[in-house]
Amino acid sequence: MTDTPAARLQELFEGHRLTPTQRRIAHCMVRRAADVPFLSSVELAELAGVSQPSVTRFAVALGFDGYPALRKHLRDVAPAEAGAAAELNEYQQAVEAEIENLRHLASVLADPAPVERAGALLAASRPLPVLGLRAAASQAYGFAYFAAKVHPDVRLLHEGGTMLADRLEAAARAGATAVLCFALPRHPREVVEALTYAKSLGLTVVTVADSAFAPVAKVSDLLLPAAVGTGLAFDTVCAPMLLGRVLLEAMCDGLPEAQARLEAFDARAAERGLFVE
Repeated sequence: MTDTPAARLQELFEGHRLTPTQRRIAHCMVRRAADVPFLSSVELAELAGVSQPSVTRFAVALGFDGYPALRKHLRDVAPAEAGAAAELNEYQQAVEAEIENLRHLASVLADPAPVERAGALLAASRPLPVLGLRAAASQAYGFAYFAAKVHPDVRLLHEGGTMLADRLEAAARAGATAVLCFALPRHPREVVEALTYAKSLGLTVVTVADSAFAPVAKVSDLLLPAAVGTGLAFDTVCAPMLLGRVLLEAMCDGLPEAQARLEAFDARAAERGLFVE
């Protein structure tokens, strides 16, 4: 696996049964992986929205004597080149962080089984609801746009409100067996509620989220993590977008008619003059 700050943290957390508060701290640490070795327990608590004693208990739960020991461990395993990042301006640092996120995603995809399973679930669901609210709405829209070219019935759910549960219920009544959700920070409470309701309808929840410790993890049957960049005023989401395209590829593998549908679309597009060559 690629040795990145986020990857090292994920490995550190694996195998530990964490409380909801501890999962929140873990989620925050993964999102701020490059900064965590230099944060005090008070600073980390403020970022995670928990108490300082909760951070201490979290460190002990991971097997350390306290938070200082955890921070020392993270500093000891920090890459030697970390200091060089300080020589880059903030825009370059944001790009470098995204490159690291993509490298981590590549290492995760060394085991294709979860994505292949997700692709099969999405291909088999007729219709296929695709959910993404607020910051994740564009990810859901992009997936749904391309998925509709190969899947016979894709239903985009990118607006919240009281109609969201109705649309999930309608999809389930029409035969849907799975729902794909894109969940990115900040995580709307409504997304967690919608996925909880989807599960109550018998839908299998496949989620692309920024971390395996994201709030949606507890209501997802299959969660595929792809880190976001946090160095700019607004998060950057290259890795989640690429993971969405990988999922499209895996879904196409489960749709024997996908190629024929694409060829038919290209023929119609040429007849209508849709695109400038």
